[in-house]
Amino acid sequence: MDNRRILVLGGYGNFGKRITAILAQNPEIHLVIAGRSREKAGALCRQTRARQPNANIESLAIDIHSNQFSAALKAVNPFLVIHTSGPFQGQDYSVPQACIEAGTHYIDLADGRRFVCDIEKLSAAAKSNNVLVISGASTVPGLASVVADYFYAEFSQLDSIDYGISPGNKVNPGVATVGAILTQAGQPITCWRDGRWQTLYGWSDPRCYDFGGPVGKRWLANIDIPDLELFPKRYRGVKTIRFQAGHELPLIHHTLVLMGKFARCGLVNNWARYTRPVYQLGRLLHVLGTDTGGMFMALRGKDKNNKYLEIHWTLIAENGVGPNIPVIPAILVAQKLVDRKIDICGAVPCLGMFTLEEFTAMVKPYGIYHTTERKSG
Repeated sequence: MDNRRILVLGGYGNFGKRITAILAQNPEIHLVIAGRSREKAGALCRQTRARQPNANIESLAIDIHSNQFSAALKAVNPFLVIHTSGPFQGQDYSVPQACIEAGTHYIDLADGRRFVCDIEKLSAAAKSNNVLVISGASTVPGLASVVADYFYAEFSQLDSIDYGISPGNKVNPGVATVGAILTQAGQPITCWRDGRWQTLYGWSDPRCYDFGGPVGKRWLANIDIPDLELFPKRYRGVKTIRFQAGHELPLIHHTLVLMGKFARCGLVNNWARYTRPVYQLGRLLHVLGTDTGGMFMALRGKDKNNKYLEIHWTLIAENGVGPNIPVIPAILVAQKLVDRKIDICGAVPCLGMFTLEEFTAMVKPYGIYHTTERKSG
């Protein structure tokens, strides 16, 4: 096995091409851009070489849904597979299982709750083959856990973690992301609120949150993510975990909220079947809004002196660079594996796999920045 060969599944997709562009900057890494279309994979290879002549890169036609996938993977014999072909809601574990059988490390960008939270089912097999399987190496739970970890030590009692994400409307989310968004409309979400498990619904409880700065006020609503299940276990004593996401354009956001209500009433079983037309409509509306997005996290509780403490962390991405944020966690973990700075095996969600300082250094060239404010009393 070449410990520098990295195969990127969905390598020419919305997130895959960004991972490819960043990893190609390291000529010691041998990149394999993989997907069902040999033409698209080959085209991205040529484009990448044009920008970076020293890139060590090749293309591969491969279908994760084919019964020949496992054999094809073994033939390539990569050190690491980065799986970007979402949506992961409803996917089985055939890809990570094939990686385990091939003795290949695995990272994905999944945000599907069951996919990420249940990945530990594969841990025994991964350990027996001496490989590491990491699920959720993206904004959630990858980056979110790193931010919460960074501030957690300041609290003697952490009562709540409240956070959200709002991308700019001019940023193309990709078909898979749109599908994941529509899948959740009106669907039940089990959440840890006020010290007990409660059932809420996708795209419900809309609120207007002020990110400040160039993002300003944005509408948010409930979205299901792995963190809602993982964080109550990770941050002992926390009483409430709240996550919401939203759309920059109020019209689109409130339409999603209305779609959620229709689903709850049984008028529409699953909005995901309308992914393609909704995606195309969204592209027509890209002339509206901005290319600026943001993420915030508010942690509340008591400090080491038993006094009230509230910490607000805000991340800002301007000039259309926001889509780089979801891929940075996977790239950081991949580089650590290549550099042999991770020496564990098994199958785990991506929790605390890098530091906030490492993330900050990686996003600085894009102009992505974050700020922190504290309130105490």
